[in-house]
Amino acid sequence: MEAERNTGIECAKSLIDRLAAVHTLELEEYEQLISAQNSETAAYAAKKADFFRKKIYGTDVFIRGLIEVGSCCKNDCLYCGIRNSNVNAERYVLTEEQILDCCREGYALGFRTFVLQGGEGVLTVEKICRIVKEIRSGFPDCAITLSLGEYSRGDYLKMFESGADRYLLRHETADSAHYQKLHPLKMSFENRMRCLKDLKEIGFQVGCGFMVGSPMQTTAMLAKDLKFIEEFSPDMCGIGPFIPHKDTPFAKFPAGSVEQTCFLLSLIRLIKPNILLPSTTALGTIDPKGREKGILAGANVVMPNLSPVAVRKKYSLYDNKICTGDESAQCLKCLNGRLNAIGFQTVTSRGDIKR
Repeated sequence: MEAERNTGIECAKSLIDRLAAVHTLELEEYEQLISAQNSETAAYAAKKADFFRKKIYGTDVFIRGLIEVGSCCKNDCLYCGIRNSNVNAERYVLTEEQILDCCREGYALGFRTFVLQGGEGVLTVEKICRIVKEIRSGFPDCAITLSLGEYSRGDYLKMFESGADRYLLRHETADSAHYQKLHPLKMSFENRMRCLKDLKEIGFQVGCGFMVGSPMQTTAMLAKDLKFIEEFSPDMCGIGPFIPHKDTPFAKFPAGSVEQTCFLLSLIRLIKPNILLPSTTALGTIDPKGREKGILAGANVVMPNLSPVAVRKKYSLYDNKICTGDESAQCLKCLNGRLNAIGFQTVTSRGDIKR
């Protein structure tokens, strides 16, 4: 039994070495590697990921100012706390002036990227474009990231021409049958893929991503996620453990694990060494040291919350989301201290991907 275990570990390390060298594996090899995750293989992958991250970005961790513009959403995703049919969700929509106030505060704190995130349909396309133009005019040295869901190619083009630089749209899962199990029938895997393709062709810096440990997810599905990331080659990739919300159909499903999330972060860094890889709020929610563990696994982005304090708890995608303390934009000193303790530091810059 011990001999078999050692053989399995050596085989996994060999796959990690090859991934680090050529940045590609076959689908079944990704599945084999994910299945072989343990403390030894994870540490080995993290060491390789850390080498590439430091070679390209040093010990810099980029900060993004997250502005949650509204908790209204027209969709009914089965895992999400702000799904349209959740009658217990607290709804709000920030005004344009509130959003600009967040940017002013963030700029004074040192942020040079603002991420506008919200439920799908929370803002009209016209309002999105108007806000983007105002941010671009007021803060010309800043990057503007949008994370507002699915739109037509024409609407994405309007947002890009208004001055938005980046767009985050998690693919959630690269398995079409699994996608349908997580979403209502009116949403489709094909349209999500169309959106990501359109965003890339238009010229956005594009981010995708998926939940780790989501309901009914298998190792084979996670392997598809890694292969998709390899082939799509996004500029950014946001992954985090699935965390259930009490007012959704998935309330009783178990959460994903920090360990698997960090292992996959390392593998994604090896697939695309220059990728911008966040250590997410979900990691920090499920483990007090989750953010640090994500950084040590190969992540190089954190997104402190710039939203008005009064609405942070209302943007409840999952239970027990952290919304005060070191994850808040106002506590950058605390966050920087935590990163310094593990050998990293936050930097004030747009934090664009290095080509």
